[in-house]
Amino acid sequence: MHILFYNETLWLLSMLINFLLILLAYRLWGKTGLFIFIPISTILANVQVIKQVDLFGFHGTMGDILYCGIFLVSDILSENYGKKMARNTIYIGFFSLISTTVIMLLSLKIHPNSYDTSQSSLEFIFGFLPRITVASLTAFLISQTYDVWAYQFWREKFPEFKHIWIRNNFSTLASQFIDGIIFTVIAFYGVFEVSYMIKIFITSYILKTIVSIFDTPFVYAAALLKTKNKVKEI
Repeated sequence: MHILFYNETLWLLSMLINFLLILLAYRLWGKTGLFIFIPISTILANVQVIKQVDLFGFHGTMGDILYCGIFLVSDILSENYGKKMARNTIYIGFFSLISTTVIMLLSLKIHPNSYDTSQSSLEFIFGFLPRITVASLTAFLISQTYDVWAYQFWREKFPEFKHIWIRNNFSTLASQFIDGIIFTVIAFYGVFEVSYMIKIFITSYILKTIVSIFDTPFVYAAALLKTKNKVKEI
């Protein structure tokens, strides 16, 4: 019970810090600040997904918070700048993950000297990355494309400021469901038993649902910053 409470506390703290950093980056550097967070979230989420943890009584992986941060960035861009600007999250995310994979695979091929102590650890983390990359890119492309479209769809239906929570949650929760199914199958089929894969998907979607609900106030905050000209565009 103590370990579960400890994990949940740190998980909630990580979520809050992540969202606050995204909002701070937006406040300081405008949409450029949001773009900065896309490669950070994309790369680290695909490293953290290897780590298995217990949260809320379920088995799952880390990386959900950072990955959901990309959808928060996308929704802020959709809300404040429109669909065309939001689509940049897809392009930047793709470029960041592919670049990281190529660079790290080449680095691992270089033979370490006798003083090196990191090769095995790097191989464990980044040797698994190509499969994670394929899974992530496929899921990311489909789910992000849907998220950008869905946000604008719900914005046309519910255009008022007070309805941000509708377009934010309706678009993100559906896109996260799509993302979870695609990613889990491609990344873990043959690695884990199907029953464990199902547990990973369920846990991941529950956690992503929690994150998506909690990120709604930050979409409102970002919209207010933009409306009140508190954003420093560079």
